[in-house]
Amino acid sequence: FIVCLFVFSRLIFGTLYPAYYSYKAVKSKDIKEYVKWMMYWIIFALFTTAETFTDIFLCWFPFYYELKIAFVAWLLSPYTKGSSLLYRKFVHPTLSSKEKEIDDCLIQAKDRSYDALVHFGKRGLNVAATAAVMAASKGQGALSERLRSFSMQDLSTIRGDSSSTVPPSVTVRTSSKQSHPKPSRSASEGTGSSGKC
Repeated sequence: FIVCLFVFSRLIFGTLYPAYYSYKAVKSKDIKEYVKWMMYWIIFALFTTAETFTDIFLCWFPFYYELKIAFVAWLLSPYTKGSSLLYRKFVHPTLSSKEKEIDDCLIQAKDRSYDALVHFGKRGLNVAATAAVMAASKGQGALSERLRSFSMQDLSTIRGDSSSTVPPSVTVRTSSKQSHPKPSRSASEGTGSSGKC
């Protein structure tokens, strides 16, 4: 029950309430409010990151979730100004002293991620090309088997050669092991004489 209460209170008070007041600060262009809510969001992002790990190790601790609810309330309270206090005392000095190193790490990570993306993109294209070639070669074998199964009459119909159609009595479906029968001499003479007219 307490976990559900924490999730609900964090959603309402930790996210939606500050989001609405951040919107109001941006709309009114009040710099003081704007800075206050920016400090809150920085602290809340650090809290969310930290709780991902603390939930694994400290969830058994008594009153753990109650303490987290109290912490979020302390961050938001206009009386305690918890987010401003944490930001000014700890976060701003730490980030200011380490800013150059963080920027360098981010630039290197961006370059490495771009190189990794290009490398894996090339590998993906190679795999896709290989799969396409294999599918085409298998498809070509299936196509040739399909063409072998056609009768002579079917092939002549596909070519559009209606003058040299073979009589149905000669049409034989053959496999790759059998030889194609030749039409009889009288059939070839009949077609030859009609070709001369």
